[in-house]
Amino acid sequence: MEHAGQHVVGSNLFKLHDETGITAADMNDSTTDAPGASRQSWWRRLRGGLSRTSTAITTAITDLVSKRKLDAGVVEELEELLIRNDFGVDVAARIAAAVGEGRYDKMISAEEVKAILAAEIEKVLVPVARPLVIDGASRPFVILVAGVNGSGKTTTIGKLASRFSRDGRQVMLAAGDTFRAAAIEQLKIWGERTASPVIAGAQGADAAGLVFGALEAARARATEVLIVDTAGRLQNKAGLMDELQKIVRVMKKLDPNAPHAVLLVLDATVGQNALSQVGEFSRIAGVTGLVMTKLDGTARGGILVAIATKYQLPVHFIGVGEGVNDLAPFGAKEFARALAGLER
Repeated sequence: MEHAGQHVVGSNLFKLHDETGITAADMNDSTTDAPGASRQSWWRRLRGGLSRTSTAITTAITDLVSKRKLDAGVVEELEELLIRNDFGVDVAARIAAAVGEGRYDKMISAEEVKAILAAEIEKVLVPVARPLVIDGASRPFVILVAGVNGSGKTTTIGKLASRFSRDGRQVMLAAGDTFRAAAIEQLKIWGERTASPVIAGAQGADAAGLVFGALEAARARATEVLIVDTAGRLQNKAGLMDELQKIVRVMKKLDPNAPHAVLLVLDATVGQNALSQVGEFSRIAGVTGLVMTKLDGTARGGILVAIATKYQLPVHFIGVGEGVNDLAPFGAKEFARALAGLER
């Protein structure tokens, strides 16, 4: 069978990689931790990863409230502080109003402000803190992963494959980023590490045709989860965005419901630019959920709050480092408290 002039798996265009050999232990995996210990370990990584953001915010809050009573001027300055830290105008106004309510002409401690900050952030994030649910009725359950260059897409795919494999799921990876040879090789390495077959072609191969072949292969093997990498693209590059639409269309020829999840990987260090990325990728590919990476490399972690407010898209995972365990399901309360510099 052929599609769009390309041969499916088994020809020279596609190679099926089933190599194994790198174990979870080789990847410094902590799957042997007890559940409580694992959560505590993640909390330490999360709080450490958000320390640049929380320090920038809490230091300014302390300077703002330590020597003067709360008045309209302090509340306005607090609002401006939160806007500068990428929380967005609406959330900043909401938090500032909550701090000021019933407290004018009184001293307020930085700890009180941080507690209010955490509580208000949590309210915003609770509705979007939703897990990625793999529907067993869809076999394979197809996850399309998109994002701009440098957002961490391929690494995120590898970490997700590791997580699903640990859960006992059969995973297949599709190297749909055919523009970069390095991306193809990187995905093959993750395939080896997670014992996941990888459908890959030569650099420059037709991405839509490759994805079609990958979906055929996954269906033939009754694979549970197919994760599809795509080329990094800027949201304002029409040609590349058209290709992403084509990949989605081609999938639907085999499964009208595919992809079953479209994950947009966002780099926290880009700040406000992430807002436009969410809007454009949602329009083109129908984004169903978000993964935010590189929160440990920025003081702009507040952008996740602004995105949640504007788009209300589920936030499935966040990343605070390069290790396989530095990507974890998103929790509203722990994120809010870490962002505000509070203990659990």
